[in-house]
Amino acid sequence: MRLVLSGFGAVGRAFVDAVLEQGPLLQLAAIRGHRTEAFLAPGSAVPARSPWDQIGPIEETLSRTAATVLVQALPSSPDAHARALEEAVAALRSGVDVVTATKSHVLSHWRDLERAAVDGGSHIRISGATGAALPTADMARVALRGMGCNVFRACPNGTSTFILDELSGGAGLESAVREAQRRGIAEADPSADLSGKDAATKVRLIAGLLWDWDVSTIAVNAEPIDSSTAARALEASGQGLRLRAVASASLERPMMVTVRLEAVAPGDPLFAIAGPEKAMVFRCPDAGDITVQGGRSSPKGAALAMLKDVLNLSGSNTSGFR
Repeated sequence: MRLVLSGFGAVGRAFVDAVLEQGPLLQLAAIRGHRTEAFLAPGSAVPARSPWDQIGPIEETLSRTAATVLVQALPSSPDAHARALEEAVAALRSGVDVVTATKSHVLSHWRDLERAAVDGGSHIRISGATGAALPTADMARVALRGMGCNVFRACPNGTSTFILDELSGGAGLESAVREAQRRGIAEADPSADLSGKDAATKVRLIAGLLWDWDVSTIAVNAEPIDSSTAARALEASGQGLRLRAVASASLERPMMVTVRLEAVAPGDPLFAIAGPEKAMVFRCPDAGDITVQGGRSSPKGAALAMLKDVLNLSGSNTSGFR
């Protein structure tokens, strides 16, 4: 499999390391940075940035490398949005599979990406955008088919869970955020975590995979973590409960995702998660609740999720139990 990597920040660099550990199965053929790109010979190391070429159109890079997969580790920012969309659509229409950890263009152009993949006979995989190492995308796309799942609840944002646990122990919001940042759990700007936006984003993507909802038109109603939350966290703790930022979607409320601060009881899988852990509970009336829990939120975790998607795209050429 010949790979083109677009985006060479922390996640992109971690992905390169993960690919190199796979040996000759995967060949990293090119890396596209912000303004420059490098082409790699088989088995060669990533060159220093200074001699990289000026970045060209994605079509030229894909053609020159005979790429089979475009891997996107671009930031989910307004500045990178147009590029992420352009590159993904071009790759998919040309028959090149796309594995992405970039959320922005998937959220805004879900159906456009789907049509491009159908036109090109290609695939798009988004595990790195739905919870890093937590395999929720695989659950929604494959493992739950035929199970009749009609509701799912999730704590897919490890930062909010960590901060709520700190608040329940008596910390103030500012000190809880600082501690999360000190430990590398929270970003320098934690607003997407505190507002519920990040949790809602991941649940929107899962709903798209699970129920074929158009992710770009799903409405969101989110309750934020703010200065008033500390008292609620302490109150819940005093009752033997834990306050959680629970994101959910249900077939009874089509095209709607909510994020609510809920005091959950022991026995609820969302009670058991600790620190920055994540969990998602799929309610299947006949099969019973199915829970996936854990998964590290880190550049390495996102990189491994992308690597898993790449390796699974090659699975159609295997036989036996694979």
